[in-house]
Amino acid sequence: MYLTAAVTGLRMGELFALRWRDVDFRGLVVRVRASYAVGSLTTPKSGEVCTVPLAPEVARVLKKLTKREHFTGEDELVFVGNAGGHFDGSAMRRRNNSALRRAAARPLRFHDLRQTIGSRMIAKADIRRVQEWMGHADIQTTMRDLHYAPHEEEARLVAEAFAVQGRAAGRRRAASKPARSMLGSRT
Repeated sequence: MYLTAAVTGLRMGELFALRWRDVDFRGLVVRVRASYAVGSLTTPKSGEVCTVPLAPEVARVLKKLTKREHFTGEDELVFVGNAGGHFDGSAMRRRNNSALRRAAARPLRFHDLRQTIGSRMIAKADIRRVQEWMGHADIQTTMRDLHYAPHEEEARLVAEAFAVQGRAAGRRRAASKPARSMLGSRT
């Protein structure tokens, strides 16, 4: 579940509500159709179904889960709690906190995995795509959750932008030089 959360950015409740019919192994996507919290199944937080890319490594791990003895039908939950039911969120948080203490790691919320994926993906994709993948209704939420990460090609993009403007500005300066020299001014 943690790998899926870390690489897809799904919220805890969305993972708890994820069914096998929502995982498209061929298309390498996950469709977020529902969320589960406090004993209740609801629509996703954004209010809409969203499609999230599924990294091949996560797809391989999930595919292995389809080989388990039970809970593999299309309408079955991917991540099952007791007797095939939904996971208990508070129990999940307790296990997470206990594991962090044992590892002497700094406190991390399960939800922090969403910010990690968002921050990692903004280095590769535009903000609108990241917004869609994270299921944010408002771009401001996406911007608040992301931490700047440089794009690999930023320097080249800036150089290209100024090279185009530089050449055009150079042509404008060259065309206006005679007029300036006739006026006797120098810039």
